[in-house]
Amino acid sequence: MGDKYNRHSKYFVAVDCVIFGYEDGDLKLLLYHRGFEPAKGKWSLMGGFVGEEESSDTAARRILHNITGLDDIFLEQVQAFSEPKRDSEDRVVSITYYALIRIDQHNSDKVRENGAHWWSMKSLPHLVFDHQEMVMKALEKLQVKAEMELVGSELLPDKFTLLQLRRLYEAIFQIELDTGNFRKKVLSLKVLQRLDEKNTTESRRGAYYFKFIEGAKARPFDRIVKI
Repeated sequence: MGDKYNRHSKYFVAVDCVIFGYEDGDLKLLLYHRGFEPAKGKWSLMGGFVGEEESSDTAARRILHNITGLDDIFLEQVQAFSEPKRDSEDRVVSITYYALIRIDQHNSDKVRENGAHWWSMKSLPHLVFDHQEMVMKALEKLQVKAEMELVGSELLPDKFTLLQLRRLYEAIFQIELDTGNFRKKVLSLKVLQRLDEKNTTESRRGAYYFKFIEGAKARPFDRIVKI
């Protein structure tokens, strides 16, 4: 190895996964009790070190599969966290990702085996190191995505009502949305197909179910929610 490389210190590279799910009108985050020092027993994001033969993307997908049993997961890089003292044990640079998973499809036994639990974004516990900042940055990234395109296919069941979709958006943006304006906006995107089936639990008349049209994309920069 050349002298130029030898003159520099070696660092650990890790990935931390901000895993979002949605259930009963609530945006949720998957956390676990950290099983080793430092900060053993504290609430933490799911993560691990990048292997010698792995990219950070591959490491993140490996970790997600080991925890949830799922392979086809939406995953996007948020940013790197590299403050020298962020981990009290050693110098660790962490590349953070956020993932969107269907809670109704993940392997709940695997989640329990890893000591993980779903927490409402409204009432998160104290997190280790800079994980709270990671979560907030990931939420901002999710909001930008949801602003530009409908994200229901990653978080909702295969068929859903517009009320269920609106409640998902209200959970993501943590605001109340006007019913009529939201309905008009999402239908104008031409990415949803109305089904000949109703959910009769939401009103006396019932509400039609919708599904995403496969391959359909919303128009670029046609914002759904302005933030």
